[in-house]
Amino acid sequence: MVEVVLRAVRVDVGSSTPLLLLEEVTGSRVLPIFIGAPEAAAIAYALQGVKAPRPMSHDLLGNVIVALGAQLFAAEITELRDNTFYANLRLLRDRDEINVSARPSDAVALALRVGAPILVNDELMAAEGRVMELDLDDDEDDGDDTDAPNEADLVAELREFLDTIRPEDFGQ
Repeated sequence: MVEVVLRAVRVDVGSSTPLLLLEEVTGSRVLPIFIGAPEAAAIAYALQGVKAPRPMSHDLLGNVIVALGAQLFAAEITELRDNTFYANLRLLRDRDEINVSARPSDAVALALRVGAPILVNDELMAAEGRVMELDLDDDEDDGDDTDAPNEADLVAELREFLDTIRPEDFGQ
């Protein structure tokens, strides 16, 4: 498994569909995964540390896991089948490992909330990962816009990347 970090949640300009960009920790490959708008919002809330007055779905799931005496060991993106990504939640309870099938967006949202690592299957990353230069560390607003990337440049970089993707790159 390859450990990844969520580098960005962006919107594909052509389809207006949210897109996760998972970058490997020890390399430069990025795994792009299209997700739904509600899932993108849940992930954005987790990234921003937004605490709802009542538990959101992913908070609830994290609370249930803990209440059952388990912990999320890792969220794993496991395969791409028929243009659909699959994931597993790897839970540990006592000395038992429990695998639960999940959508990648839900697995990522939960992992972000509980601080669990996000992993991608080696073969999946080799087949679907793309080398991209992502310099998105300046996304946080620190009040100093002199070092922040120009939004137009980021959109142009994303557009260039999306223009190079072919349907067969996603297993079609």
